[in-house]
Amino acid sequence: MSDCLFCKIVAKEVPADIVLEAGRALAFRDVNPQAPTHVLVVPKAHHENAAVLAAADDGLADDLLKACHAVAVQEGVAETGYRIVFNTGPGAGQTVFHVHAHVLGGRGLTWPPG
Repeated sequence: MSDCLFCKIVAKEVPADIVLEAGRALAFRDVNPQAPTHVLVVPKAHHENAAVLAAADDGLADDLLKACHAVAVQEGVAETGYRIVFNTGPGAGQTVFHVHAHVLGGRGLTWPPG
């Protein structure tokens, strides 16, 4: 999508602090981190949200989850624990409508969040 920020990051038209590129996924640091480790993992193909991604049923959701774990390992939070969050829809706080997972770690993460 030509007006999608994350599509522009995937196309390298908009700069981002990219930490991992693996197959069909790209991971980059969140510009407004909520934890010491806060990385966004996006599919290179545009899907509006997690529900649309799940309906695509082509293994991309699996690839995205594997990329999230790879980021956690690379960032050193896999052993101590990390959280993966998908916000789906405006009521859940989604502000960029290209599905993305937040990988959060590096400090205690309380539950429930927010």
